Amino acid sequence: MLGIIAAPTPSVFAPPAQQGGAGLLSNPNDLTPEQKKQVDELKARDREVRQHEQAHKTVGGPYAGAVSYETVTGPDGRDYAVAGEVQIDVSPVSNNPEATMRKMEIVERAALAPAEPSPQDRAVAAQARAIKIQAQSEMQEENGNETSGLAEPRGLLSEMKEATKAYTDALMRGEDPDAAQNEAKTEARFRVDSITTFFTAPPTVLFA
Repeated sequence: MLGIIAAPTPSVFAPPAQQGGAGLLSNPNDLTPEQKKQVDELKARDREVRQHEQAHKTVGGPYAGAVSYETVTGPDGRDYAVAGEVQIDVSPVSNNPEATMRKMEIVERAALAPAEPSPQDRAVAAQARAIKIQAQSEMQEENGNETSGLAEPRGLLSEMKEATKAYTDALMRGEDPDAAQNEAKTEARFRVDSITTFFTAPPTVLFA
């Protein structure tokens, strides 16, 4: 999982960790049919979690930190991953909007790299897009490409700020993020807000 994303909730079949550091079973055939089923489910969850986090890590490259896992001990005495997270650097590149844009493109791809991105992964992707749009505006200003004064870019940044917030809030509430985003964009078009406090990104977030 990525971003401001909370770690995935352990699956319902995940048993609590065994106490006392029980070792591996000397004979796996000693497991009951129910325990064997539980081990199979844990193995499947372990593969899913590790593939998910490794996808974040691989695509995030130099901006992704180490993978950490939450594990439980199965009936066979082995530890299985049931949740995980990867830190990702989403801080803009100082005084370099072009480099910031390139960096945020990588962060966004890393956030959406797993086959099934979590709500927090999508929130990180939305953050990266917002930072990239701000960097694009800064680069336009530096290159002198603006033709309609400050009102237009302010309106665009305000629109993206509100749309991004609406999208991530809807994801966390389990609502339709696209509908919320479109509604926020429509409302923002009727206002022109200051961009001085558009977005302050934390130095790192978590992929989960």
